[in-house]
Amino acid sequence: MKIKNPILRGFNPDPSICRVGEDYYIAVSTFEWFPGVQIYHSKDLINWNLVAHPLNRISQLDMKGNADSGGIWAPCLSYSDNKFWLIYTDVKVTKGIWKDCYNYLVTCETIDGEWSEPVKLNGSGFDPSLFHDKNGKKYLLNMLFDNRVYNHRFAGIVMQEYSPEEEKLIGESKLIFKGTDLKLTEGPHLYQIGDYYYLLTAEGGTKYEHAATIARSKNIEGPYEIHPDNPILTAWDKPINELQKCGHASIVHTHTDEWYLVHLTGRPLPSDEVPDTEVRGYDKETGKPLPHTAPRGYCPLGRETAIQKLEWIDGWPYVVGGKEGSIEIDAPNMKEVKWEPSFKELDHFDNDKLNINFQSLRIPLTEDIMSLTENPGNMRLYGKESLISKFTQALVARRWQSFNFDAATGVSFNPDTFQQSAGLVCYYNTENWTTIDVTWNEEKGRVIDIISCDNFEFSQPLAQNMIPVPENVEYVHLKVEVRVEEYKFFYSFDGVEWKEIPTSFESKKLSDDYVGGGACFTGAFVGMHCQDVSGNNKSADFDYFMYKENLI
Repeated sequence: MKIKNPILRGFNPDPSICRVGEDYYIAVSTFEWFPGVQIYHSKDLINWNLVAHPLNRISQLDMKGNADSGGIWAPCLSYSDNKFWLIYTDVKVTKGIWKDCYNYLVTCETIDGEWSEPVKLNGSGFDPSLFHDKNGKKYLLNMLFDNRVYNHRFAGIVMQEYSPEEEKLIGESKLIFKGTDLKLTEGPHLYQIGDYYYLLTAEGGTKYEHAATIARSKNIEGPYEIHPDNPILTAWDKPINELQKCGHASIVHTHTDEWYLVHLTGRPLPSDEVPDTEVRGYDKETGKPLPHTAPRGYCPLGRETAIQKLEWIDGWPYVVGGKEGSIEIDAPNMKEVKWEPSFKELDHFDNDKLNINFQSLRIPLTEDIMSLTENPGNMRLYGKESLISKFTQALVARRWQSFNFDAATGVSFNPDTFQQSAGLVCYYNTENWTTIDVTWNEEKGRVIDIISCDNFEFSQPLAQNMIPVPENVEYVHLKVEVRVEEYKFFYSFDGVEWKEIPTSFESKKLSDDYVGGGACFTGAFVGMHCQDVSGNNKSADFDYFMYKENLI
């Protein structure tokens, strides 16, 4: 039996794998999307099912105002003392010489239960993990961020003991590993295997140079000896490998006595021509053009999760099949267990809770933002701030998980002013998105319009050709067709006959590799939004949401 990569398609980066008996769990980063952290469950390492968003309360995660690609960075999931432990970072600032961030710990006896209130740990750096030593002690590890201008920002991996009884860090923080020549050392995971402590880190940055490094020591504080063929995982030397950006990994020892490594990866658009450089907007401080750094292409699906098999040689782990990572690997000696799809192709909003695949931006969908009961069979969104706001948006979206898919919705909306709009949006961050909306025009009345935001440069492709909505139409149906390198919008007044809007948009512009300036770590989403910058909270009712993949 084979496993086909990636195992978690679409924006699912920084995987932390955890085994409990014969059950396997992976926690991934969610950045500014709420609820925080996605946890997947598997019985066979082949099939994975989204089961939990543990950080679902403001008291656990307050991201209002967080920067784009701030929020949850690299969570670590572990199991000890009959409960789950989740360590996570909330990053507030992503640009400049500081990374204002805070590391927290929450626990729960069940993976999908109500997780505890957070214990604040430290703020010295991001990517924290918790190590449970066999001697009973627990240690927090994180990368150390150095803000001094004359130093390298990534100063190595620090470790400090954690006291569960006191719920705080105790003793001194110690630098245990400075990293290798690959630099940008982050994402630490510590394992106790045989006579050694093995320290697995991410290095090289999280783009195409990304890598996974491992070192070992018989003393937890080091010194750590680096793997003889370091890094153990990277696609940097394989520009045509289907899996790129391979790095940021974690290891699991299966109940069948096999070893696997899950890791971050990215799949560029399968384009024949990829430019080495291209202007992508301008730096806001210097005014200079920002060149692309994507010689291997663009990944609108974001950074995904893949899995590789490990073998041990002379006390060191090696990736079976080559350190660049394989698109297909041997599955473990386990019975295959398949799950029902966690997302229906057509969701009519008939339940009292949103599907688990939907998320909002930075904040929970409180009753003043979203309701599933005000108009049964509809999701009602109350118009809030614009799509460029980092505070209060009424937006509900899900990940792009295929290069080819259709998404559609039907919206009932009666705006009074051009300041009110509601519709279907393809979204990367506050500075990169395209939306097709029902809005108001003084001359034409209710209309369909398109607005595009490209690295904070705005355009309205329909200009004076906005499409009037007939007075007798209640629901306006809006659709997007994503076809690898481009996506197009369609509309319908009866949900049967669709009309194409004669303009297209480049998929690559919703990728880390295109977006300009600062941190870019997420991926493309598609969803519904309602905007009312007049402040009158005009509501829109969405009758359904359809997401149908065609080809992976």
